[in-house]
Amino acid sequence: MEIQNFFCHDCGKEIIIDKNNEIKNGQLLKYDLGNGKDKMIFKCSECYSKDASLRNYQETEVYSRVVGYIRPVSQWNDGKQKEFEDRKTFSI
Repeated sequence: MEIQNFFCHDCGKEIIIDKNNEIKNGQLLKYDLGNGKDKMIFKCSECYSKDASLRNYQETEVYSRVVGYIRPVSQWNDGKQKEFEDRKTFSI
């Protein structure tokens, strides 16, 4: 008896979890994203056997202000990107 259905992160195949919360055709993977945050994803058995790592994702684009303009950091010159890496982040 199925209680919940989820989908493979890579191929979209349905992941089946039975009434005992056991995954029947895949794996639940936990990835450490840093800063105490984790990402939980499912992979079907086929995709997991091919590659157990997280590949199908979109990187975050970071914007910041330089000389009055808001631009993606990836479009800055090398010197400004290095300066951005050296900045310290503070939490209030």
